Amino acid sequence: MSQSRYPWAAWGDVNAFFGLMLDNVANLLLTVSLLSAAFEFPTKIALRYMVPGTAIGVLVGDLLFTWLAFRLARQTGRSTITAMPLGLDTPSTIGMIFFVLGPVFLAAKKQGFLLAGDSPSEEEVARIVEAAAIHTWHIGICCIFISGLFKLACSVGSNWIRRSLPRAGLLGSLAAVALVLISFLPLLEILHSPIVGFVSLAVVLTTLVARIDLPGKIPGAVGSLLIGGVLYYGLQWAESSHLLPEVLRLPHEPPLIDPAAGLFPTEWLAAFRFEWVNALRESFNYLPIVIPFALATVVGGIDCTESAAAVGDEYDTGQIIAVEALATIAASLCGGVIQTTPYIGHPAYKAMGGRAAYVLATALFVGSAGVLGYFGYLYVIIPKVTVYPILIFIGLEIAAQSFHATPVRHYPAVVLACVPALAQLALIFVEKFPPSVIGSLGPSSQAEIQTVRMLSSGFILTSLIWASALAALIDRRLPRAALFFLLAAILTPFGIMHSPLPGSAMFLPWKLPIEIQSPVIQYSLGYLLVAILHFVWSFLVKSHVPQAIEGYDTPLSGNHSTDD
Repeated sequence: MSQSRYPWAAWGDVNAFFGLMLDNVANLLLTVSLLSAAFEFPTKIALRYMVPGTAIGVLVGDLLFTWLAFRLARQTGRSTITAMPLGLDTPSTIGMIFFVLGPVFLAAKKQGFLLAGDSPSEEEVARIVEAAAIHTWHIGICCIFISGLFKLACSVGSNWIRRSLPRAGLLGSLAAVALVLISFLPLLEILHSPIVGFVSLAVVLTTLVARIDLPGKIPGAVGSLLIGGVLYYGLQWAESSHLLPEVLRLPHEPPLIDPAAGLFPTEWLAAFRFEWVNALRESFNYLPIVIPFALATVVGGIDCTESAAAVGDEYDTGQIIAVEALATIAASLCGGVIQTTPYIGHPAYKAMGGRAAYVLATALFVGSAGVLGYFGYLYVIIPKVTVYPILIFIGLEIAAQSFHATPVRHYPAVVLACVPALAQLALIFVEKFPPSVIGSLGPSSQAEIQTVRMLSSGFILTSLIWASALAALIDRRLPRAALFFLLAAILTPFGIMHSPLPGSAMFLPWKLPIEIQSPVIQYSLGYLLVAILHFVWSFLVKSHVPQAIEGYDTPLSGNHSTDD
């Protein structure tokens, strides 16, 4: 079949386009709005520096996936090839906002005010905030650049990585982010505007989870925006017309930007001066957060390729991972701060009747929205409370998929992976209190906060190692579990896991004050003893219990799954 005969556009591409496009727009909205709401990050800098490069990553990745679809259609002679969907990775979006960009901005701003002394002028305050925001941008670029290089290296040995780490570890850490952060934090925002939020959430859950169609088979994400948007602006009109009772008024929102100020941004071109390279060394402190997210997208890319193959579209795994790596690198070089990833919904988009047009249209829409700057209008027009339910759905889907793709016997390991994320959630709220308030607490309370901080630090990596070790124990592979605990013992003394320092900074253990050094050494020694214990244990039970029991399942389960 010639390439020209491939029917790359069909009616099904319309529904598929809205689903894929809105996922990407939701992540861009989330990036800008959460940075502004949670950390008072300047929205103008986010729109004119960060968004264009981030959108370019989607443009590059989806264009390459469109080309791969045409090539596969030509090679196979099949007319029903569906392009792989690609977009911004939601777990990474949350992770970058709360664990990298936000903390970097607050620390840089604090340092600027310390250097400025008492009572800085308004001009000095504005200069300090802008300098902190630009520094944050540079750190974000470095992190995404490193992620892209890591994924490019993984594209060669992607299947080996998948075989080496159990799904309970890889997917358990994702489930932790999905449940605790992607689902919970947006739910809090919904509860700030419950009238609109509950209705939008109900539409999303009914259409996308329960799979009950709206009239006319309007896509659920579009229906949520339309119904929630009409309700939101109806309430706004009634309030401005003094027809709405006081008790039903919408919560006050901070002043929105002038969307025209975001048109035709050129500031992102400063990324080509490569000044961000100077921040590479500092960005290494955030690798315990960044690399696990990158690894998760690699594994997710492999899963996406397999799901596409299951419905007849046989893409090459290494090429899919390479494309997401190149898209991430392209985003970083253009000033982007969020990595791209293949989306798991390929079978759903194929069932909608999508071919390649929906991916091409998403590339052009999202890319032009960032580069031309009309994303600012989307940011102003679309009520945020109507977008958050889509994120809750994404969180639920990721968590559910984590269990679905994991053997039943490994479910406890997936649940265990969520525990360090709970510590991170607690720390988010604790750190909103001024240092003077925390400093006024008694020694026992401060010790508890420090314990929570150490558990939350590098929690993605902690979740991965804990869940992988428990999965190995469930499979009676004690030496394998010992290796995971030994890895934790090696990483902990350098702050890659369980850093006691603010911002989860890494360190050399001998340079720490003794009061901070003590818990770090004790954590590491504890892991080491557990590793030795299980290694010795493996020799004691070797003659009695097989090292691995195929089909072994939890006693409470009625199933005896042998899936891996």
